[in-house]
Amino acid sequence: MEEFRFEITKNVGVLYEGDKGWRKEVNYVSWNGREPKLDIRDWAPDHKKMGKGLTFSEEEAAKLRDILNEIAETK
Repeated sequence: MEEFRFEITKNVGVLYEGDKGWRKEVNYVSWNGREPKLDIRDWAPDHKKMGKGLTFSEEEAAKLRDILNEIAETK
């Protein structure tokens, strides 16, 4: 079985921090040496453990931005 590797290449921001230090973060993450993608997930304070999350290509992130902007404009 191949070893699972990841590297946070850029921290974009923190959406939420829980009482135990886990934070929902927006980062660029390289998974198994691939090109970094925009990633949103919960991380332990030392970044050695993570929760389930969502990973987006640049095109997917742009579409998500447009959808969120539409939501914001209708409120």
